[in-house]
Amino acid sequence: MKDPSVLLARALALAWAGFWMVFFVAESAVWHTPLPAALPWVGLGLLFLILALAPWRWEMTGGILLTAAGVAAAVVYAIRPPAQLPLAGRVFTDALFGVPPLVAGILFAVHVRREHLSTGRA
Repeated sequence: MKDPSVLLARALALAWAGFWMVFFVAESAVWHTPLPAALPWVGLGLLFLILALAPWRWEMTGGILLTAAGVAAAVVYAIRPPAQLPLAGRVFTDALFGVPPLVAGILFAVHVRREHLSTGRA
């Protein structure tokens, strides 16, 4: 049985990636976005899914990648948010971009570290 923190990290990472993938595709469909303009957003959603699935095979590497992605997504969105979005919307969206992968990545890394310490490997 997997550690509950790993199950939580997996669920959090998949929920984050799945939400953004559905959001990017649905938004493109609703706004009738031309395919060339929608592809970068769908590609970003696919990248999020790959990042969410990486820790299933490589927990530490995937955790580090998720942590880095969370920090990068939050910083990039904070620098270039949509101008028409009110401050509360910017903060909420920034948190949705950055916090879930950051928390999931930290949970994966902590789990691997705890596992190594319990087996005597440093």
